[in-house]
Amino acid sequence: MNTPIYYVDAFTDSLFSGNPAAVIFSDINDPSLMQLIAAENNLSETAFIRLENDKYFIRWFSPSCEIDLCGHATLASAFIYFNYINTKATEFEVHSLKNGSLKVSQNKDYLFLDFPKDNIQEHDDYRSSIIDVLGGLVPKEIFRGRDDLLVILDNESDIEDLQPDFALLKKIPLRGIIVSAPSSEFDFVSRCFFPSTGVDEDPVTGSAHTTLTPYWSKRLNKKKLRAKQVSQRGGLLTCEDADERVFIGGKAVLYMIGSIHLT
Repeated sequence: MNTPIYYVDAFTDSLFSGNPAAVIFSDINDPSLMQLIAAENNLSETAFIRLENDKYFIRWFSPSCEIDLCGHATLASAFIYFNYINTKATEFEVHSLKNGSLKVSQNKDYLFLDFPKDNIQEHDDYRSSIIDVLGGLVPKEIFRGRDDLLVILDNESDIEDLQPDFALLKKIPLRGIIVSAPSSEFDFVSRCFFPSTGVDEDPVTGSAHTTLTPYWSKRLNKKKLRAKQVSQRGGLLTCEDADERVFIGGKAVLYMIGSIHLT
């Protein structure tokens, strides 16, 4: 059986930047097989979208485990839907196992995720461990979200120069950490580290901005924000705090169309 597969760079308007995701529209729903395919792709996420009773259902897999929520792979899936599945559509709705209905709208070449806002709470239980992970840098604040710790630093340069200790980070019993600081050009910058999922650093993380947006919206007293994830590949995002939802916008570009041969 030959199954189409698409590789898309998300949250960028140029190839070889942003965050690459694999997208598979098929009826595959076997988690063991999905995990094998994701490990073979060896990207931070592979999105599987299946159509059932006129509804699309989505699941995301990293190279080593299933993920509850992934922004960039959802954006990539919507890009494929709008350009190759239903070229007349302007909205793409998918249903997820743990986060309900997720929508992506299209406005010219921009795509906008409509995701549930994270509920963050101050959390200092792992402060000493985080300081060790960050090589001695002392966080201004630490919050816990649905999956990760949000670590706030004072300086943009600290985020850019950061070289975390991934072995120590794996010992913290959460998915990973989001590290962020104010920016001179943008409202904030960030980087995301998830070694427990098989991805030491995620290049651009849409779901992390459901955590980042409520923090920076409150701190800066503004609803609409411009953000940059300052990984090696880098990515640009627009964010809007909208009550219980977060709107996250970005572009995407196609890298490859192929097929996987499943015997």
